[in-house]
Amino acid sequence: MTKAVLAPLETIRTRMVVGVGSKQIFGSFLEIVEQNGWQGLWAGNTINMLRIIPTQAIELGTFECVKRSMTSAQEKWKEDGCPKIQIGNLKIELPLHLLSPIAIGGAAAGIVSTLVCHPLEVLKDRLTINHEAYPSINLAFNKIYHTDGIGGLYAGLCPTLVGMLPYSTCYYFLYETIKSSYCRAHKKKSLSRPELLIIGALSGLTASTISFPLEVARKRLMVGTLQGKCPPHMIAALAEVFQEEGLKGLYRGWAASSLKVMPTSGITWMFYEAWKDILLAPQLHT
Repeated sequence: MTKAVLAPLETIRTRMVVGVGSKQIFGSFLEIVEQNGWQGLWAGNTINMLRIIPTQAIELGTFECVKRSMTSAQEKWKEDGCPKIQIGNLKIELPLHLLSPIAIGGAAAGIVSTLVCHPLEVLKDRLTINHEAYPSINLAFNKIYHTDGIGGLYAGLCPTLVGMLPYSTCYYFLYETIKSSYCRAHKKKSLSRPELLIIGALSGLTASTISFPLEVARKRLMVGTLQGKCPPHMIAALAEVFQEEGLKGLYRGWAASSLKVMPTSGITWMFYEAWKDILLAPQLHT
């Protein structure tokens, strides 16, 4: 539901991040409508819908699984001691009890979902940026596969993982931390839907702002071949943007991204918590 409603913002954000068309949100909006009509605002939305279902399922499922497993393991380590490694006669105790289960779960969630669903992200960006060259999902897949092979479907994977790690870690850590702190401060056991919406939006905005330059580099690498030039790696992409547009270029499209990230994150967490309440309700009563 979130992706269907906010698809125009995703289209504008992607175009601005990779440097296609106007540098202004409203200008980019007018360009898309003039060139492709209203349907152009939803370019790539079909693949985006197909992408987000497995991505969110894998991401949120991995987060909960790793968080719970890590919490359980830490409780056991408090009783039995942390794992140790032996180097010669020296035994070193790993301070794993100091790690945050939420942060580890968030990092794992981002990495696993990216590895599984990255080809869908590549297809979505190609359809969004150049709908004439890639008019359909099947043609886009075949064209990328025949031109670049399997590697083309994983273009930009390394910078995606590098960018996803701080984003996903901060995103989940901030959400859980802000939510628990807010509950303690107001002596609440659960939060209302509007409160979850606001906390989710703030978490998404903060995490996105921290990792946005890496997002710019990632998008440049993923669609670089469309513009006839593709930086060899993420550092080169960052340097290219910085030389062309300065520090401001590293945050090009940030406003459009924020307009998309905040409602996306807020609505996602609100619905996620609502469905958890619904699905876990039978277990709580038994």
